[in-house]
Amino acid sequence: MSVEPITRSVTVRRDVEQAFRIFTEEIGTWWPVGAYSRAASDFEGEDVKVERLEFQTRAGGQVLEHLSNGRTLPWADVLAWDPPRRFVLAWHPTFSERPPTEVEVRFTPGGDGTLVELEHRGWERLGPDVAKLKGDYAAGWIGTLERFRAAAEEAA
Repeated sequence: MSVEPITRSVTVRRDVEQAFRIFTEEIGTWWPVGAYSRAASDFEGEDVKVERLEFQTRAGGQVLEHLSNGRTLPWADVLAWDPPRRFVLAWHPTFSERPPTEVEVRFTPGGDGTLVELEHRGWERLGPDVAKLKGDYAAGWIGTLERFRAAAEEAA
């Protein structure tokens, strides 16, 4: 079974290095943790908050969510790290046993800014849960990338 990846893009008025840094090192300043976080999904109704997000900027690193209850939970493993051009994550922000998908983000200079292209793939690994989960992510990436764009341009 082959499932088309989700592709989304946004252009920001920042150079490639700045856009890459804001997306990775400053992820905690723009990511919508109220809607998309382990605190929101895994601890719903338990008054657990996101204290901070950490993007370990190296191959073999992780994207981590530090919680108000003292726990640190992973979102992803960094599979490829090629600053400021691209990175690839094994994406698995959940307690579930399902296998990870992959998220690749590419940064390309163009015009008066940077084109940021996201590809979320590997949906065929998820079996029968794929349709709803993919639909949720397809919608979620739109708003998430818009928050990134707004944060990047506000910092300009």
